[in-house]
Amino acid sequence: MRHKYLPSFVKRRGRITSSQEGNLDHLASYEINKYSQIIQAKQDFSRVVLEIGFGNGENTLALSRENPESLYIASEVYLAGIGALLGEIISNEINNILITSGDIRLLIDDVKKPIFDDVIVICPDPWPKLKHHKRRMLTNEFFKLIHPTIKDGGELFMSTDVKDYAESIEDQISLSEGFSRTDKSRYETSALTKFQRRALHEGRKIYPFSLIKS
Repeated sequence: MRHKYLPSFVKRRGRITSSQEGNLDHLASYEINKYSQIIQAKQDFSRVVLEIGFGNGENTLALSRENPESLYIASEVYLAGIGALLGEIISNEINNILITSGDIRLLIDDVKKPIFDDVIVICPDPWPKLKHHKRRMLTNEFFKLIHPTIKDGGELFMSTDVKDYAESIEDQISLSEGFSRTDKSRYETSALTKFQRRALHEGRKIYPFSLIKS
């Protein structure tokens, strides 16, 4: 099968519990894969936020509870994480989170007009081996892809816990157009994901980046 994009996301099971696996049976009721579905779903909300790579959903859940007027489109490839978030959505009857489990760039590419108020990318796969750096997501090409989908004044917030990835992101931002840097972001103090907690526990620094669409 020929991929439209060089794979940066690979759907994986991870260590999945029986309850998480059971929750996946309900994924179809909460899944979103097309621009037309976002248009339909957003009618009851004043804002739409895309989160790419939600881990187990800690940050997504916290934001959804703090901002019931916002619709959160949550993207993840780890089936265990998807199952964990689905369990919380179902048991707490949360109605402002929808999930996408494929290559998020395909959904982004399907968006026809600016629709996201903000986009959040927390600690994406760093692809640490040098030969795999070309698979890293946070590049100028990604910025070009996501830019038309964000509303004017909307924020693109990103972070990584890998120093050389942070340096790469800085380089890629310097090549990008249509965004301006800001030192203030509401998402820098959001609930920590399991990946961020692990990084801090292991003594690694979190490097945040915040861009505003101009």
